[in-house]
Amino acid sequence: MGAVILHSVVSVDGFIADENDAVGPLHEWYFAGDTPIIPPPDDQRYDHSGTGSGFRVSSASAGYVREMWESIGTIVMGRTLFDLVNGWEGQPPAGDHVVVVSHRPKPAGWHPEASYHFVDGVPAALAMAEELAGERTVAVNAGEVGGQALAAGFVDEVAMDVVPVVFGSGKRYFGGIQGQHLLAGPHVVIQGEGVLHLKFKVRR
Repeated sequence: MGAVILHSVVSVDGFIADENDAVGPLHEWYFAGDTPIIPPPDDQRYDHSGTGSGFRVSSASAGYVREMWESIGTIVMGRTLFDLVNGWEGQPPAGDHVVVVSHRPKPAGWHPEASYHFVDGVPAALAMAEELAGERTVAVNAGEVGGQALAAGFVDEVAMDVVPVVFGSGKRYFGGIQGQHLLAGPHVVIQGEGVLHLKFKVRR
């Protein structure tokens, strides 16, 4: 069984989006460098920006992000994010499967070919995600679902791509999590251009 990693890009003050779910400058570093995360021509598959340019980051970020993306077997996301990005039109940025935590089923007729599974509740979603991922990583998007997964003890590692912006308010990386949760490390610290990559093991 692979690791379960809680992951997202985040502001210095701990927000993954503003109150209106806008990410502002949080993802600018994905397009600000000269090194493709995935070499052409496959890099176009991962370009959800509409620019047609693919992701191009600093060389320091490229190796880190490439290794993480290639390790992922399944992504776990909440229904809010799914609706915002329309499930990346059935093509996740990494991995082969997506599990959506939702009380509502998949929209009728939505990309029937895509390996997307709609599951009610975080425990059931993580169980399915781990089965689908096998020995590969399960990546849980930060926010309410990610916070619930951490609080329930499912998360092995916390990964943050910290961008130098202060939002002041918005959607928190750990959602509405309550209580104290101890992390070790960080055991990974990589400085990119406009982003700092951090990884922490969850202390049991």
